[in-house]
Amino acid sequence: MRMRRMKNLESRTENCADYRIVNPADLKGNWKSLKPDCSALWVEVGCGKGKFTAETAAANPDVLLIAVERCREAMVVAMEKAQAMGLKNVFYIDMDVANMEEIFAPGEINRLFVNFPDPWPRKKNAKRRLTHRGFLYKYCQVVTPGGEIHFKTDNAPLFEYSLEEFAACGLRVNNLTRDLHKDGTVGIMTGYEEKFHGLGTPINRCEIVCQPFVLPPEEKKPKQEDAL
Repeated sequence: MRMRRMKNLESRTENCADYRIVNPADLKGNWKSLKPDCSALWVEVGCGKGKFTAETAAANPDVLLIAVERCREAMVVAMEKAQAMGLKNVFYIDMDVANMEEIFAPGEINRLFVNFPDPWPRKKNAKRRLTHRGFLYKYCQVVTPGGEIHFKTDNAPLFEYSLEEFAACGLRVNNLTRDLHKDGTVGIMTGYEEKFHGLGTPINRCEIVCQPFVLPPEEKKPKQEDAL
């Protein structure tokens, strides 16, 4: 997510310091220490301004939710939402998704949310798509076998591409829909989702069951710059 620079970014970030994890690698393998009584660890990739994040955390107080957002301007808005709601089970990291294996231990995550990622429509940028098999490989290292990836997008071509990637990696897909809210609003929406649903844009969604798989040798795993 791109936003205008905030002149008061540092002071606003400092005001929400309790919600920000500055050195996430220090918690690798021990994330649940942030909420020892949690029933599960959920991670959201690219939380944006954090509407989905805050509402999901509020609706699931027994779960520990970690939100990843590389745009600090967006992240501070998300943290302010959580702070205003008095949430105690959500924390935020500003990092690139390509570094997930450095931050989370194998099988540590129980559920991963990938909501409305950049579709990177040009073919030459396919490896930057967060549902490319290189990223799927990384997710399946840190999500426990049998854990789920919940994926939503309004971009039909990206959704079809993603389904092909899931199949190529041998990952089972459940609860697939190409029009999630056709018969009424389902689940918690992101701010982006609310906007486009209001315009009549169908929302695609599915759940992917994670399991380790072998990445074809010709496929290079995404580097940090691939996630930009």
